[in-house]
Amino acid sequence: MKQAYLFVHFKEKHTPDGEQVYFALSRDGFHWDKCNDGNPVLESTMGDEGVRDFTITRTKEGKFYIIATDLGLAKHFNGKYKGTWDEIGTNGSKDLVLWESEDLMHWSEQRMIHLGDESFGCLWAPDIIYDNKSQDYVIHWSSSHRDNNYGPKKIYYSRTKDFEHFTKAEILYEKEDSGIIDSAMYEKDGIYYLFIKSEANPAMIILLKSDTVTGPFTRIYDFDEEMTKLAQGMYEAPTAFQAEDGRWCLFLDFYGTTKDKQGYVPFVSQDISTGKFARSDEAFSFPYGFKHGTILTITPEEYERLKNFYD
Repeated sequence: MKQAYLFVHFKEKHTPDGEQVYFALSRDGFHWDKCNDGNPVLESTMGDEGVRDFTITRTKEGKFYIIATDLGLAKHFNGKYKGTWDEIGTNGSKDLVLWESEDLMHWSEQRMIHLGDESFGCLWAPDIIYDNKSQDYVIHWSSSHRDNNYGPKKIYYSRTKDFEHFTKAEILYEKEDSGIIDSAMYEKDGIYYLFIKSEANPAMIILLKSDTVTGPFTRIYDFDEEMTKLAQGMYEAPTAFQAEDGRWCLFLDFYGTTKDKQGYVPFVSQDISTGKFARSDEAFSFPYGFKHGTILTITPEEYERLKNFYD
């Protein structure tokens, strides 16, 4: 075994402890175990005091960064946000939450990073990818914006080299006939693959590609073959990784059901460039329903250290 996997996620609960940082570990990416006895490993004490929609990255310098949506529904949905998602989308946090670490076990104090000005609605579901050409990191997320009266969301991005200084937000991708959220991008052989949740036309996950991080992007329609088999509008939060044998594993967060049945549904592809993924439920196992997270490839040594540290 040359690689193992860390899943950073949250839990869909009615109590604030669900909207915190949870870890899970896997030796093969298929069979997952909870960390820290299923309790949070990090908790938000700033902003909304709740965090969701995590991304995690390992930098070229060897540091780890977790970035998340600043949102606490358990505490604020019926009060601050008046019980509506529209209120969150327009008047939610313009900040993202960040933690950093050198070993995945000892984390910095929480920081708020301000990437959206007052023209933005809430900043949702960040993702990070390294741009080989410009040798910096691209953070991308979804937001509504004053420019279209806080209508259909678009994907925006900002660049950073040090996670301290960030460029002004620009549009990464917009879809003419619907809003889009939950972007996740991966590089393979110089091509960048972008999974996105389309909110309509079709109401499902779509896959795009480009030879640069910021596009332009073209649609891979062969990906739709498996997606059209799913209940439309019920899946979000794509996250993927390449397994040790070369296959690509894609997880989609199935939320269109009762809370006890929510969680990730797995798909496998022999080659991401084809766009062809097959649903593979029986090959995977989870200790409970993970919510909107990201998988990081780690070393077997890191796996053992994390397992020993949290267990």
